Amino acid sequence: MTDFYDKLEVRDPAERERDLLAALPKQIAQAQTAAPAFAKILDGVKPAGIMNRDALAKLPVTRKSELLGLQQQKRASDPFGGFSAIRFGPRMTRVFASPGTIYEPEGEARDYWRTARALHAAGFRGGELVHNCFSYHMTPAGAIMESGAHALGCTVFAGGTGQTEQQVEAIADLKPAGYAGTPSFLKIILEKAAEKNIALPSLTKALVSGEAFPPSLRDWIAERGVAGTQCYATADLGLVAYETSAREGLVLDEGVIVEIVRPGTGDPVPEGEVGEIVVTTLNPDYPLIRFGTGDLSAVLPGHCPTGRTNTRIKGWLGRADQTAKVRGMFVHPGQVAEIARRFPEVQRARLVVEGEMGDDRMTFRLECAAAAEGLAERIAETIRDVTKLRGAVEFVAPGSLPNDGKVIEDARSYR
Repeated sequence: MTDFYDKLEVRDPAERERDLLAALPKQIAQAQTAAPAFAKILDGVKPAGIMNRDALAKLPVTRKSELLGLQQQKRASDPFGGFSAIRFGPRMTRVFASPGTIYEPEGEARDYWRTARALHAAGFRGGELVHNCFSYHMTPAGAIMESGAHALGCTVFAGGTGQTEQQVEAIADLKPAGYAGTPSFLKIILEKAAEKNIALPSLTKALVSGEAFPPSLRDWIAERGVAGTQCYATADLGLVAYETSAREGLVLDEGVIVEIVRPGTGDPVPEGEVGEIVVTTLNPDYPLIRFGTGDLSAVLPGHCPTGRTNTRIKGWLGRADQTAKVRGMFVHPGQVAEIARRFPEVQRARLVVEGEMGDDRMTFRLECAAAAEGLAERIAETIRDVTKLRGAVEFVAPGSLPNDGKVIEDARSYR
């Protein structure tokens, strides 16, 4: 196939959903039996009963922000804290470190992080040279992209980061078909080439990740002859979603089950509403079940114009961790969700923190169609019970709160 990486990309959506959900019980069983941390997290869960999204949504979310602490608790006996299903030896080819420090295993599977699909969508084909400027030092970014390029049949120049003049020289000499790396470093390379009056005509495409890729930067790069395409991947999960030539959102990878949940909870939000990206991977070596990435996005309606039939998301829309310190006390998104959950009349909630530093004021803005007498007082009492702080209650019309994924808005002046 020339337009698609494989037939999985054009499956009937109902067939894809059946296939993913059929694989789910086996993956949960793998996590329980081979990854001790998940044996504890999923204690009492019967894998055979998790065969639909409603059942999946009842399982606990393990968030990226919690992973370091969970690893550290067991690090004396297991550097991965019981989350890896493989151990040192032939099945674990490399170990990487992410800031924290969080340790991640690399298994022996071909295209372990599944990035060949994203490279193909970006226009790369077997027999080409990829100039890879993701970091090769301790973190897995360089290996994540390199393994996908090799699976696609490409050769890789391990450029890594820094040494801009040498990067420009290597591109001029080796004439790679395209670039992989962060968009900001690609901009630096193109600026250095222009400064040195060195033409880079072979560099016509790029797969970028690791940071935001706004349209202004995409257009700036395109004006210099490089078509930039982005993907969303993490060291823990591998590829989650990738952009296509249509430039209309990011298509989900075929090897993950993705949910968008309300920040601070595990509750899926309606299609189109901004929430936290929660991923269940089908990788048996590192079987993460309902892994909260801490990143915000939203599902786009319809399918990609290229013909790929998987769900699309809007891309990265910010961070879900909105914890705020108010009058010396931390207030978490989960507490806001807990307050709203106790009152069925409340449809959506948003905590706004205002005032000058040292004079914090909390206002809970709540979407509510009809507020019964005394409801505001009861909610205010619950606010004190849950957060140990006082907060005002303000009712707003349903649908009036911004759809930006924010549960806590810090509007204080820090001047």
